[in-house]
Amino acid sequence: MAEIEGETEEQVAESVDPERELRRRIALAQIRQYPDAALRMKARPVERFDDELRRLVERMTLLMRDANGVGLAAPQVGILQRLFVFQASEDDVVALVNPEILEVGDETSVDEEGCLSIQGVLLPVERPTRIAIAGRDEHGSEVRYELEEPYSRIAQHENDHLDGVLILERTTPEARREALARLRPRIVLA
Repeated sequence: MAEIEGETEEQVAESVDPERELRRRIALAQIRQYPDAALRMKARPVERFDDELRRLVERMTLLMRDANGVGLAAPQVGILQRLFVFQASEDDVVALVNPEILEVGDETSVDEEGCLSIQGVLLPVERPTRIAIAGRDEHGSEVRYELEEPYSRIAQHENDHLDGVLILERTTPEARREALARLRPRIVLA
């Protein structure tokens, strides 16, 4: 999920130093972009909690940070495993393996969401404001998080990626049409 503090990705890019912007561009080049087929595929459960998994979590965390994101799912880096990293609080980035949403609050809110795999698009998405989500960490230990906005939104967004669901499916029909028109490749005659 892209930065959520009210600034567009372009505004963030303009306000950072050139070295930081270069790291952001390099990170984004390693993240699958819409309409990549991997983004629409359902991820498989993680079965092995080994050094390879921990290296993947470390790589994804660095990519997410360098890309100015607050969440990143394994399918976004071309790995069809049920794993994502996300900002679970203001100071805490965690990995969640084989996540399962256990509880959903009654209250919902609509807020604009961006996605590191759909650059330049912010879409209104309605989501529950409170969830309980559980799974395992990268070491295989059971974890459970009670999350409220904005962290509940981030976790739901990343969990959607594990099922091949994008914010394009979670928004209004009108916002989806506008986003797809913006994302459609254009022929440029030189």
